[in-house]
Amino acid sequence: MSHPLTPWPYPRWVAHRGAGKLAPENTLAAFRLGAAHGYRMAECDVKLSADGVPFLMHDAGLERTTNGTGTGGDRPWAELSRLDAGGWHSRGYAGEPLPTLDAVAAYVLANGFALNIEIKPTPGVELHTGRVVAEAAARLWAGAAVPPLLSSFRPEALQGARETAPQLPRALLLDTLWDGWAGVAASLGCVAVVTNFRLMDAVLRQQLRSAGLRALVYTVNEADEAERLLALDIDGIITDAVDRFAPARG
Repeated sequence: MSHPLTPWPYPRWVAHRGAGKLAPENTLAAFRLGAAHGYRMAECDVKLSADGVPFLMHDAGLERTTNGTGTGGDRPWAELSRLDAGGWHSRGYAGEPLPTLDAVAAYVLANGFALNIEIKPTPGVELHTGRVVAEAAARLWAGAAVPPLLSSFRPEALQGARETAPQLPRALLLDTLWDGWAGVAASLGCVAVVTNFRLMDAVLRQQLRSAGLRALVYTVNEADEAERLLALDIDGIITDAVDRFAPARG
C-alpha cells in the first residue's frame, strides 16, 4: 500500500554547508556565496554550546574549521563567538565568526530561502540537542511559510526534536542502510530520508515513495551522478559544487 506524499515546499538543489567548499563552511559568508550562485536552499550543521546556544559547526572538535582547540560543545558561546571560523579556509575570509542559528534564521527568512538544519550533536547529548535545536527553530520560524527541515543521523536527536517541535518536518540521514532504518524513520514520523548518494537507486527510491517518504541525497558533486539521480525524480540534491550546478529557480 502506498502512502500519499505530503506537499514538498523545498527546492531540489541544496547548497551543502552554505556554499560547499567555496567559502568557509557553516558561516554566513558561505550562505551569501551559495545564494549568489542561485541557490535558494542551504544545509547546515547545528550543535549546542556549553551554555545551550545553538550554533553552526560540523565537527565536534574546533581544530579543523576554527582557530580554537578542544570540543566546541564544551565552550560557552561567549568564547566560541570570538573564534575565527574563516581564516582556515583562505585569507579573504579571516575573522569570519561562527554564526548562531538565530543569525542564520534572520538571513534565510529575510531572503525567503529554505533551510535544512542537520542536528549534529556533540556525542552524548543527542536527545537534549534535538530538543533545544528544534525548540529554537520553532521559535525562529514561527509563522514562516516554509519551515526548516530538521535532519540527523542520530535517531535520538530526531526524537528530541519531535518532543519539542512535532510540527517541524523531520528527515533521517543514512550513510548505510542499517538494519531497521525504515522502521525508525516511520516511528519518528519522518517525512523524508536523506542518503549518501551512492545508496540511492530505483529500488530504494520506490521503497521510500511507497512509504510516503521524500528521497534526498548528499553530497553530489559530479554531473553524471546528478543526471542519474535526477532521472529517479529525486526530491533533493545536496551539493558542494554550487559553482557547477545551476539550480532551477522554481
